[in-house]
Parts: sequence; structure tokens; C-alpha cells
Amino acid sequence: MVSATVENYLKALFNLANDNGEVNISDLSTTLEVSKPTANSMVKNLQQHGWVRYEKYKPLKLTEAGKKAAALIIRKHRLTEMFLVEKMGFGWEEVHEIAEQVEHIKAPALFDRMDELMEYPKVDPHGSPIPDKEGNIITPAHQKLADCQPGDEVTLVALSHSSKEFLEFLDGRNISLEMKISVLSIESFDQSMKVSYGGHPSEMLSQKVCERLLVKKV
Repeated sequence: MVSATVENYLKALFNLANDNGEVNISDLSTTLEVSKPTANSMVKNLQQHGWVRYEKYKPLKLTEAGKKAAALIIRKHRLTEMFLVEKMGFGWEEVHEIAEQVEHIKAPALFDRMDELMEYPKVDPHGSPIPDKEGNIITPAHQKLADCQPGDEVTLVALSHSSKEFLEFLDGRNISLEMKISVLSIESFDQSMKVSYGGHPSEMLSQKVCERLLVKKV
């Protein structure tokens, strides 16, 4: 049986991969808060299972089997987060740590039932796509709010970061998914944006925040 530690490595590799599917061992060890020798040892284990391609002094790369295994773990995590929000009334800022534990349960029928009860959601509470039962995942090419221009009308559809601190920041400003946002102006000094949304006729958002808000044009 695959351990929770192995699953965490697979998930981290999947999330850290660049456009070429490559991951630096230093980034992996930093993300998982382990030493490089520890990360190297586990990567060799993953290679023996056929989940990763590993050559000394070269970036790591998940194999197709490794990508599928990682995507199925992510599927369990994101389905759990959605179930906790939609069916159990948790806030989107509360669900990550719970899903981190539930994702390691070896009971496919449980997650299939969650999926069915929610009528097969395509995204989690933070707008991230949920892989299907075969591990296929479609990631839309959303635009960052930071890349928009004054006069643009957009809808907030996803977040590129979903830390508890960031979600609480959004909660404090009543910002949520599917919200319409109008870009009023951009500060030339620091690229912060003046926007309007919901009951807020004018609100300043920093460039850091705008980089994390993924939108589509209305």
C-alpha cells in the first residue's frame, strides 16, 4: 500500500512542475520541509515504482504513471474540500487541513459517492480543476487580475494561491468566486488596482493580491 508520505511527494512534484514538467530537487525538499538527502532517497524510491524519471544533477520529471497517481490524490483532496464547503457548511478557508488528512483514505467508493452527491463538480471551492476518475485534468488558461486594464469587466473564477491567510484576507473584503469586478484605475508607482465589486464602489488591491486572483472577461 502506498504511504501518505509517498503520496505527499507525488502531489508536491505535480504541483511544482514547470511548463516542461520539471522539478528541482531543492524546491521539492523546501516544499516538503525535508533535507535534500531525504528528498533524494524518496525520489529514488519513486523511480523504482516507475513514477518519476531521475538522473543525477538533472531536474526531476513525473512519468505518465506518476502524473496519474498524483492527479488521483489531488482529486480526492479537491473533492473533499468541495464536499466540506457545499454539503457541510465549512468556509473555504477551513477545508485545506481536513482535506490533507482525508486524501490519504484508500476508499475510491467514498470519493465517487462524494462526486455523485455534488453532481460532479468541475472545480473545488477555490476554482481549481478537479481531476476525473482517470486522473485527467483540464486546467483553463485564466487571466490574472493584475494583467487587466482600466475599464475591464471581469469575473473572479479561481485563485492561484489558497493559503488560509489569503482566504481570510478575501473574506475580510467580501471577495468570493463568481463575483464581478470592474477595474477602475492602476497606480503607476506600485501597480496596485482600484476596483469596484459587489457593494464596494471603490477598493484598492495590491499587485500581490491581483496576481493571485484569476479572472475571465465578462
